[in-house]
Amino acid sequence: MIRLAAAAIAALLLLPATSLAQSRAVPDDGSAPLQARLRALDADPERAGLAAYERLRARQALDALAAARGAQPKADARQVAEWRVETAEVTASTELARREVDRLDRERSELLVEASRQDAARARAEAERLRIQARIQAEEAERLRLEAEAESGARQRAEGVLDDVASAQAARLRAAREREAELKRQEAELLKSLEDPR
Repeated sequence: MIRLAAAAIAALLLLPATSLAQSRAVPDDGSAPLQARLRALDADPERAGLAAYERLRARQALDALAAARGAQPKADARQVAEWRVETAEVTASTELARREVDRLDRERSELLVEASRQDAARARAEAERLRIQARIQAEEAERLRLEAEAESGARQRAEGVLDDVASAQAARLRAAREREAELKRQEAELLKSLEDPR
C-alpha cells in the first residue's frame, strides 16, 4: 500500500516536467491551424475527393514547415503552407461548384426533354411567357436608362447653373474690389491735394 502511494506521488511529480518537455518538443510554428483546416477539408464528405493534387502539395508544404529551422525559413515555409492550404480549399470548393453546375445543367436538360415529351404546347407557352418577361425587363431597363440619362442631364444643367452663379459672384467680387481700389486711390489723391495746397 505504501509502495503504491509512493509510486502515485512520484508519477504526479513527473507530470509537470513531462508536460514541459512536450511543450518544448513541439514548438508553435503556426502549423496547427493549417493542419486543422486541411483535416476539415479531408473530413468534408462533399469535398473529400476533390483537389487531391493541391491537398498533396499542402501536406508537403506543412512537412517543409515542420522541417524548417530558423526564424526566417520558418516564416517563409509558413507563408507557403498558408498559400497551399488556401489553394487546396479554393480548388476543392471550385470543383464542387463546377460539379454542382454540371449536375444542374444535366437536370435542366433532362427536365426540358421530359417537358417537351409530355406537353410541347405547355413548353411553348412557357417559352412565350419567358419571352414576354424578357421584353418587359428590357423595356424596364430602357426606361431606367432614359431616367438615368435625364437625371444626368439635369445634374449637368444644375452644375452649369451653379458654375454661372459662381462666375457671376466672382465677377461682382472683382468689380467691388476694383471699385474699392479706385475709391482708395481717389481718397489718397484728395488727401494729397489737401496736404499740398498750391
